[in-house]
Amino acid sequence: MLQTVAIVLVAVATVVGVAIFTRGAAAIAAQVRVGRPAAGRLTPVGRRAWTALAQILGHGHFRGRPVVRAAHWAVMLSFPLLFLTLVTGYGQLADPAFALPLLGHLPPGEWLTEAIAWLGLVGIVGLIAVRLRTQPRPAEEPETARRSRFFGSTRWQAYVVEAVILAVVLCVLALRALEYAYYAGEPELARYATTVHFPLTAWLGETLTGSGQATLATAITVVAAVKILVSVGWLAIVGLQPSMGVAWHRFLAVLNVYARREPGGGPALGPAQPLLADGAPVTLETLEDLPEDATLGVGTLADFTWKGLLDFSTCTECGRCQDQCPAWNTGKPLSPKLFTLALRDHAAATAPFLRAAAAASPEQLSAATLAGRDGFTPHTGDVLGALAAVGATGPTGVAVGPTALVPDVIAPDVLWSCTMCGACVHQCPVDIEHVDHILDLRRHEVLMASAFPAELGQMFKKLETKGNPWGLAARKRLDWAKDLEFEVPVVGADVESAAEVDYLFWVGCAGAFEDRAKKTTRAVAELLHTAGVSFAVLGDGEACTGDPARRAGNELLFQMLAAQNVETLTEARAQKIVVTCAHCFNTLAREYPQLGGRYDVVHHTQLLNRLVREGRLTPVAPPAAETRTITYHDPCFLGRHNQVYAPPRELLGALPGATAVEMPRSGETAMCCGGGGARVWMEEKIGTRVNVERAREAAATGATAVATACPFCTTMLSDGVAANGDEVEVLDVAQLLLAGVRRGQDT
Repeated sequence: MLQTVAIVLVAVATVVGVAIFTRGAAAIAAQVRVGRPAAGRLTPVGRRAWTALAQILGHGHFRGRPVVRAAHWAVMLSFPLLFLTLVTGYGQLADPAFALPLLGHLPPGEWLTEAIAWLGLVGIVGLIAVRLRTQPRPAEEPETARRSRFFGSTRWQAYVVEAVILAVVLCVLALRALEYAYYAGEPELARYATTVHFPLTAWLGETLTGSGQATLATAITVVAAVKILVSVGWLAIVGLQPSMGVAWHRFLAVLNVYARREPGGGPALGPAQPLLADGAPVTLETLEDLPEDATLGVGTLADFTWKGLLDFSTCTECGRCQDQCPAWNTGKPLSPKLFTLALRDHAAATAPFLRAAAAASPEQLSAATLAGRDGFTPHTGDVLGALAAVGATGPTGVAVGPTALVPDVIAPDVLWSCTMCGACVHQCPVDIEHVDHILDLRRHEVLMASAFPAELGQMFKKLETKGNPWGLAARKRLDWAKDLEFEVPVVGADVESAAEVDYLFWVGCAGAFEDRAKKTTRAVAELLHTAGVSFAVLGDGEACTGDPARRAGNELLFQMLAAQNVETLTEARAQKIVVTCAHCFNTLAREYPQLGGRYDVVHHTQLLNRLVREGRLTPVAPPAAETRTITYHDPCFLGRHNQVYAPPRELLGALPGATAVEMPRSGETAMCCGGGGARVWMEEKIGTRVNVERAREAAATGATAVATACPFCTTMLSDGVAANGDEVEVLDVAQLLLAGVRRGQDT
């Protein structure tokens, strides 16, 4: 009787659970299909498949959390590797001794099953403990609660997933112990009741032997039924919740990692992606050929690519991105996680209506303009109008259709708080491309809606009219070279082309106009001269690379500046370029190739480090009383975006008499100075200033000097130190090296 009830109950539950799950999967697939094409995200197949396999099995994105990484790895593997125990469970409902043909009593398979079950148990208990220890407490103040990476995550969904995993692995281990005891009581099966077949559960099975075969058979039936019901119940729950990323990510993450921006690995950092319209890059030349109704950037849900919509559905709500975000950690409204979840929930509410609109004929859409519905006044192309025409209904109070993502879904303060440091992308275990999505939203706001902070409007005008964000005359670009003891040759005046020298020295706007950055420019020039490295500059022929414009969303202004610079560099026959600005480095090396400009670009710390290693620059120790402790700040666009971590540190290590100390957040986990993403040109009015927080962290190390490798960082941290009242000097690595080299020349 019990077996009959169990079989019927499990059969009904399985059909219902699988049906609901299939419906949920279809809903996600349909939602993703609403997005625009994402060219190149599915090929090359072999390379992408290998990268995805290596990334998923290696858990490469679980940086800095070895315990969580190991626990999640065990839990992840338990899902596919214990699937056969689920299949076996169906057979055990009818026959307690059921085992899969060939595989059922194969020792290696049994060893793997028991090992992964125990590892899964330890792993899920560990993950539950981590969540319980770090999740926000109901009684906590908001400022305290938001420090948890689980702040804003949907708590009940995580509890359901963790409870299901815990129940399943416990059932697997209980079944193995019951099977041992049952086999031991059956003469024809007793040969299996050994540690060869039950290496990690025989000890538990021994405690159950002698319980009686009928009792053991009943127990096997009950536990097998519970295991199946928990599993198919989970299918039903997640099927009813297509936005339950904490559950769906175990399926969607595979595709999302496969479709990552970089096929061979690496996060979606470095170069910004080209501006697209209908899947094709938009350039100044093609701009006039665009249809009048073309959209630049992302203004509504339908403007995202399918990869973007897949990103939102894949979010696990783990909060690693939030934990690292400098904006969130200084009291800003931007949380990369909450940003993603807001778009995910909006997509779940809106996608069905977009599909209905897409399915409507032009005649229906035309008719829809004449018929209002539920208080809405539709217009041509309006989704609610299309719904009225085709007879579909929508939820009350849900923002649907062509809702403007900014400000209806994403608040402007959220969008403009981003420094584009890339910490969120770097930390995300499922390769969500937060920075690309924020940039696309900014592009729409700037190019289509003309809605952006007032400070950016001034900066755009100065870039357009003067070629630099300070708005200074181009003739002042060589002022930094005044009073040097050697001549700085200019291409076109002192040398015919850059091909006549070792390097073209790209000074950059900050290096030419900002007083603190000028010191770095002079230091690099003097060091290159001392090392016998020939170089030349473009002088007033240089213009801003366009990085501030591009990162602020003004892609067309960026392209104007970039095209001008590419033409200048081509005429100058430049090939090898050295730069002092991390943003110029990223733009020239990683973004100009999109416009046909390909150069061998090195950051000044890379070149200077090589010169020291070759013995062409030799720093000398200062007097004992002048030795100093130095902490190095990683520029985001040099470190995370371009993986240049070692050269600056090796340079500091080569300075005699200097002791280097690391800040708690350094290298891959370094905190931003607050100047990236065009933030250096915007007022910071919410929360703590990012540069003030970073300067406080640097001073807390006890260092007397902060070494930088980017003029934006030098400026931001100098201002932060001053605001804190700390007696800490902020210097570029080149300035520190020059002081040591000069001491050698004086002796």
